[in-house]
Amino acid sequence: DKVLAELIEPYEVRAAKLREFLEDVKPSLRYDIVPLADPYGPSITDPDLQCLVVSEETRRGGEAVNKKRLENGLPELALYEILLMKDPDHSQNEEEKISSSSLRQRLLGTLLRPPRQDPTLPSRPYVIGLTGGTGSGKTSIAKLLGQLGAFLIDADKLGHAVYVPGGPAYERVVAAFGAEIVNEDGTINRKVLGAKVFGNQERLKSLTDIVWPEMARMVKEQIREADAQG
Repeated sequence: DKVLAELIEPYEVRAAKLREFLEDVKPSLRYDIVPLADPYGPSITDPDLQCLVVSEETRRGGEAVNKKRLENGLPELALYEILLMKDPDHSQNEEEKISSSSLRQRLLGTLLRPPRQDPTLPSRPYVIGLTGGTGSGKTSIAKLLGQLGAFLIDADKLGHAVYVPGGPAYERVVAAFGAEIVNEDGTINRKVLGAKVFGNQERLKSLTDIVWPEMARMVKEQIREADAQG
């Protein structure tokens, strides 16, 4: 559930940076850095541990560690609570503390590696799939890409277009879900249709089996149009 989890650096890189930092702080200590494959790591099995450093937001995790240690027949650890350092330069959508989540936010828009050269892919058109939940900024990013010269294909608009009278999915949708989904002017009442399918996986699949292939076909047509326009 980490923010932008796909941008988290590999374990080896993170461990190397952590070791460099710790040795700068106190080179006379021996540091044993281990990967955590579960929420507890060695803290609930190592009998030599005596203290666990926590922050205000991780104290409950420390208490959970001690509970597990007692269950495993080990003595409780002393919980030493520290304050987290504040980030004076954090923006409105970033965490107040110094945080790797904020660092990943700042990587957005950065080319992390060159585009993959795949000989089986045509050199053009270069297709970017822009996805995300409601309010994630798809429209804003699409607008910026359009200003840079991109040919925009709005899947939401295509989704509406397949339902219109005379559209590629209209007849099949009406046949599958009944005349009660049709308004007096002949258009499909999407609210009535939605009430029929949402919460019913079988009916929803019936609808997407009709609509999605038609949308995919329309997208491919628009990609060919973009290619023709150069």
